[in-house]
Amino acid sequence: QVQLVESGGGLAQAGGSLRLSCAASGRTIGDYRMGWFRQAPGKEREFEAAISWGIGATKDYVDSVKGRFTISRDNAKNTVYLQMNSLKPEDTAVYHCAADLRAVASGSYSPRYWGQGTQVTVSS
Repeated sequence: QVQLVESGGGLAQAGGSLRLSCAASGRTIGDYRMGWFRQAPGKEREFEAAISWGIGATKDYVDSVKGRFTISRDNAKNTVYLQMNSLKPEDTAVYHCAADLRAVASGSYSPRYWGQGTQVTVSS
């Protein structure tokens, strides 16, 4: 079992930045593809970013956050990050960390483990 705890959410102005952290426990995340999803009010949870395991980890982003969000990981700290820059009001959502992502036919990912989420609110 992997437990994931997100932090770093809060209120930001449009154009501002936030950095989310996801601390994992239970087992090392070094062998897992990790990712971030978000769920806006009244919408389904959607994939935002993923990072593979190992040296030279590859990253994958949904088009709406490319160039603005950066996912990274520190396996020594068992932690994954999401740096969010140039925030927009439409980025307002609950952001969930996820572990052990498997690619699915739709081009998205299906995680095995979820965190509880952290709220991000972007004001205009």
